[in-house]
Amino acid sequence: MEKRTITAAVVREKGGLFQLEEVQLEAPRATEVLVKMVATGTCHTDMVARDAIMGPEFPSILGHEGSGIVEAVGSGVTKVKKGDHVVLTFGYCGNCINCKKGLPAYCEEFMALNFQGCRLDGSHSHSKGAETINGHFFSQSSFATYSLATENNVVKVPKEVDLELLGPLGCGIQTGAGAIINALRVNPGSAIAISGIGAVGLAALLAAKASGATTIVAIDINEERLKFSKELGATHTINTKNSDLAQELLKIETKGFHFAFDTTGRNEVINGLLQSLYPHGVCGLVGVATKPLQIDMNYFVGKGLQIKGIVEGDSVPDEFILQLIQLYQQGLFPFDQLIKKYPFSEINQAIADSESGKTIKPVIQINNY
Repeated sequence: MEKRTITAAVVREKGGLFQLEEVQLEAPRATEVLVKMVATGTCHTDMVARDAIMGPEFPSILGHEGSGIVEAVGSGVTKVKKGDHVVLTFGYCGNCINCKKGLPAYCEEFMALNFQGCRLDGSHSHSKGAETINGHFFSQSSFATYSLATENNVVKVPKEVDLELLGPLGCGIQTGAGAIINALRVNPGSAIAISGIGAVGLAALLAAKASGATTIVAIDINEERLKFSKELGATHTINTKNSDLAQELLKIETKGFHFAFDTTGRNEVINGLLQSLYPHGVCGLVGVATKPLQIDMNYFVGKGLQIKGIVEGDSVPDEFILQLIQLYQQGLFPFDQLIKKYPFSEINQAIADSESGKTIKPVIQINNY
């Protein structure tokens, strides 16, 4: 099978640096799409895979918030054509019961299509000489000059929008905004508390404001992030370093909050949110936790509270990503304020800045590499 030489950021060991290497990439199969990458966002999930918490074995090519231009399509692809601008999102089969219900984030094959490092049939598309490189991370492995995606996980986007900005809509921004709009269905006049003010939390904040929430509380331990959240639309902020979360929240909404959204995965934070909810309130959870969740069952049941796990913002990417772009074009969803761009050669610096909190959402510029 025909192969092309590309440059990819390869991780070769647990916790290792991303090394730019020349590798070979297969031509697209019948349902696949070859994309010339323009840019790729970095996300905490890339770091989770780098650190072997979950994800493909090493060596591997990560990256899952890609944007680029279609270079070639497989013989069975009708959704896009060469020259189309696309955002790459998570992989899903499109055929299982959940996919057919409009719940692709809960696809029966979600883990395999996004984390196992190869196609569903076990084949690999990346190699270096005789060495096999694990790819297909989120059905894209977009830390590379070219990416092999599938027809399902490419989303055609308008050419007039800056393509370098759009990659994060495929995962992190979609997750935060979709949690508010699709999963929790935050409505005008409601009150919501959002804990963890990284890229996902701030995307949720922007979506809550666009949805008409009138009380939006940002919760974090980083004062600079909290200050920034006020600029983006938070009505209140709480630093949990020096305060009791539930007490502070109930000072703001004495009867309780309609909604809460947690990105931290921390027991004490989630319980503080639950204690501050109005009866029958809903708390959405995303992220990777290090400990099991423990709650006060009597309190939880007595108030009829709900906890909702959320994957990828419960979104149908072909619809939701375009909706977010329209909101952005109308000035109602300024997610570009979260982004800082880095050249491909500085990918390790970008990730370090993300982990230190210096940069909210790094985007790696690949187009001119």
